Amino acid sequence: MSLLPKKPVIDEEFVKTASHVGYATVGRRLLGSVRQYKAAAIATPLLVLGEVVFEIMIPLYTADLIDAIKAGADLGQIVSTGAVLALMALISLAFGAAAGLTCAKASTGFAKNLRKDMFYNIQTFSFAVIDRFSSSSLVTRITTDVMNVQMAYMMLIRTAIRSPFMLVLAFAAAYSMAGWLALVFVVIIPVLAVALFAVIRKVVPVFRRIFRKYDALNERAEENLAGIRVVKSYVREDYEKQKYDRAASEVQDDFTYAERILALNAPIMNFCVYTVMVFVIYAGSYAIITTQGQQLDVGQFSSLITYGFMMLMQLMMLSMIFAQVVMSEENARRIYEVLDATTTIEQPDDPVLEVADGSIDFDHVGFSYSGDKSREALRDVDLHIASGEVIGIIGSTGSAKSSLVQLVPRLYDVTEGTVRVGGRDVREYDLETLRNSVAMVLQKNVLFSGTIKENLRWGKADATDDEILEAARLAQADEFVQGFPDKYDTYIEQGGTNVSGGQKQRLCIARALLKHPKILILDDSTSAVDTKTDRLIREGLRNYLPETTKIIIAQRTSSVEDADRIVVMDSGRVNDVGTHEELLRRNAIYREVYLSQNKKSHDERELDELEVSSDE
Repeated sequence: MSLLPKKPVIDEEFVKTASHVGYATVGRRLLGSVRQYKAAAIATPLLVLGEVVFEIMIPLYTADLIDAIKAGADLGQIVSTGAVLALMALISLAFGAAAGLTCAKASTGFAKNLRKDMFYNIQTFSFAVIDRFSSSSLVTRITTDVMNVQMAYMMLIRTAIRSPFMLVLAFAAAYSMAGWLALVFVVIIPVLAVALFAVIRKVVPVFRRIFRKYDALNERAEENLAGIRVVKSYVREDYEKQKYDRAASEVQDDFTYAERILALNAPIMNFCVYTVMVFVIYAGSYAIITTQGQQLDVGQFSSLITYGFMMLMQLMMLSMIFAQVVMSEENARRIYEVLDATTTIEQPDDPVLEVADGSIDFDHVGFSYSGDKSREALRDVDLHIASGEVIGIIGSTGSAKSSLVQLVPRLYDVTEGTVRVGGRDVREYDLETLRNSVAMVLQKNVLFSGTIKENLRWGKADATDDEILEAARLAQADEFVQGFPDKYDTYIEQGGTNVSGGQKQRLCIARALLKHPKILILDDSTSAVDTKTDRLIREGLRNYLPETTKIIIAQRTSSVEDADRIVVMDSGRVNDVGTHEELLRRNAIYREVYLSQNKKSHDERELDELEVSSDE
């Protein structure tokens, strides 16, 4: 039984749609990334043509030279002809070198633009589109897939142009010297065409399957590296090795099978080449002997052999190109999927460019990640938050707390109902305007490679050192930052691996504070700090941003008990809204969470006090 997860890398409907796009459509979309390297791409085949012309002329002069030597030519004639041959070889070499340079410039530039276009388009994706892909799949597409397409493109603009030129011109030259004998080289073309067609029908589905498994392999490696501390703490290295080995073996098996099919090209080609050459040598030798050089002479026969090998070598090159293009066809489709994907969050035609205040209204909101109303994460949410209010949200895991707040900055769009910020539907705002007015500190805190100061300036690019210091103090981060040797110039490793979870959370809060947002959302973002630090952070937020609407999602009731109101979520619905005291008195869900987190004696005393005050 496979240890790999069974979920697809991207949803099946998306894969089905992309796989039915025609070759021409995929090609046109990818070739749009050539842009400024178009001149180099056009120059390459022209230079290749010059290389081929002079390369074809060399055997013609060689044949004349051989015949002249046979007829008793003097040294001067031999030297002059040899000089012409050397000059043509140098010119051909110069054309070839120039073609190599322009081809390298065109192909590497094309690959650079492809990666750039993919990366830029990924930045526009809404969360709904990002959910179609895994991060490992996107990395594979930007790296491995682009590299394979680059190789195919390089072959197409140089070798795939050179080979047909060489075939046609070599055949014309051979026919001019040997007539019907040259026609034998044409016979093998339909044989090879049939063989290659059979190969392509067999191998394309295999490559399509391979790259899905390749994504899974990279995903396994990425997951393991990201969670390496957990793996080691649970001593699960052997288990992870087994899973990775299984994934790697599946990729290996499929690649081996595909390469075994493609390897049939070589023996088929060699069989055709050597069969034809045996026939040509036999027939040519017979013609020279029987006609005593009248129909075909030694020099002509020598050139015919040279042209024959030229043609057959070009057929072999075309076979190699064919193999590379077949393999990269699936790579091209995967790149096309990323380039063609469009965001589900669109800018309005006449966007609102200013958010009036931090008020938030959820009017009978329903939301489904899949768009299927029967699978809604949120159902009929009716909630109204005044600007500057502090709102706590609490609920069990899976109650859709995070789904609710992600609708505020339009990370997702509602399936039904309306979300309004500052009195306007969020779909009316310019996206940048809306998201600059909302600061979110998510459950999964992310710091980027760079100094602490550089990370904090994500909140405000031109923040002064004093502003950074103030935000860090409010987030209770300044104390531990001052303990670092380089203080705010301390370098943060990729993913923030050289700071603790609590330190990472506090730095992310400081980063959000620098935005001075109208709405601040803390999504369980103080879970890794102690209750005292949590309290100090909340006090700092209340005093520092009094007019900012603050939404605090938490698992601990102590993190939200001093909020103006607390929203209790249950199974995607608003179960109740009230203050800490009100909910403790009337709401079973909130009371259960509270009691489970506090000492029983303290609970009974507080409940008794509430009952007394209620009786009074």
